[in-house]
Amino acid sequence: MFEFKILKRSKKSRARLGVITTPHGEIETPSFVPVATRGTVRTLESFEVEDAGAQVLICNTYHLHLAPGEKIVKRAGGLHKFMQWKRPLMTDSGGFQVFSLGFGRDHGVGKILKEEPEKKIKEGTQPTNIKITEDGVHFRSHIDGTELFLGPKESIGIQEAIGADIIFAFDECPSPLSDEKYMRISVERTHRWAEMCLKAHKTKQALYGIVQGGSFAALRNESARVIGSMPFQGFGIGGEFGYDKRSLKKMLSDVHAILPEDKPRHVLGVGHPEDFPYIASAGGDTFDCIAPTHYARRGVIFTSKGRFDIRNRRYLTDQKPLDPKCLCDICATYSRAYICHLMRAHEMTGMKLTSYHNLHFFNAEAARLRTRIKNDEI
Repeated sequence: MFEFKILKRSKKSRARLGVITTPHGEIETPSFVPVATRGTVRTLESFEVEDAGAQVLICNTYHLHLAPGEKIVKRAGGLHKFMQWKRPLMTDSGGFQVFSLGFGRDHGVGKILKEEPEKKIKEGTQPTNIKITEDGVHFRSHIDGTELFLGPKESIGIQEAIGADIIFAFDECPSPLSDEKYMRISVERTHRWAEMCLKAHKTKQALYGIVQGGSFAALRNESARVIGSMPFQGFGIGGEFGYDKRSLKKMLSDVHAILPEDKPRHVLGVGHPEDFPYIASAGGDTFDCIAPTHYARRGVIFTSKGRFDIRNRRYLTDQKPLDPKCLCDICATYSRAYICHLMRAHEMTGMKLTSYHNLHFFNAEAARLRTRIKNDEI
């Protein structure tokens, strides 16, 4: 069973409150989606992730295919049982790895840049370490060097075996360094792959199509029209959105104005707390990001007054909690001094405590976002 119900529309923007119903429970939207790449949110147990307020997780098809393999996951009773997670799950398609292991690695860039990029990738260009074809993508395992192929049929088959509630169509996540000609070819390929994914899809899992187009508005809007016309249960908005927050909001808003109103939209790979209002006011329902735990393991703490690095020596004598306004168990129990000591000593417990706090903070911010929409503040 999959259903999306809109409960309220904002009077100020495209923001809406909703509920996504899945076989493993409901997701109140807008919702932040923590990333559990290999079936785990690093350093935390599944019950701790739920205690920290997570409603749904997104796992990585490519990495779970490499290890332990979808056959092992299926034999264990599916990913929910395998990782002991009782709430909804998403799996991405592996399309992001087309970028991260391809042009992203070649040029040392992520999909979000801080300044206007020089367009280096032109029609006919191929990445160094992977090969993109009309049928799919040839990879080489970073674990043992084994060659592997991932295309629309393969991606859907892996995701169906893994058993998440929401799965995504296989796409090419393009580099922000792509010029318009390359981007058009990439987008058209993603559209063809979307049709192939729909044909390959055999289960009752909700299948989302992915809108691409990079920072080229005309291509984004065209992709939204094409993907939006296909019989997907929801939609993902992928790739890059330019290099400032205003372009992010406008691009998302334009896309959401074209996509069907009655289906949920997921913004892939974007979701720092300062992004939440932009995403929601543009019409986004769910959004994922590695930031809370990725930053936590490096000592960066998110708080109501901004970020700080808990590894700084000055916190060794600070007896305050990480965030005096935070209601999480970590802030109720431990001092900055203790956590600073753990992080400086490279203790795993320190990373566990910072990860829990950051994850709780992100989920609490998403709850506040829903309250603001309810009160017509966004």
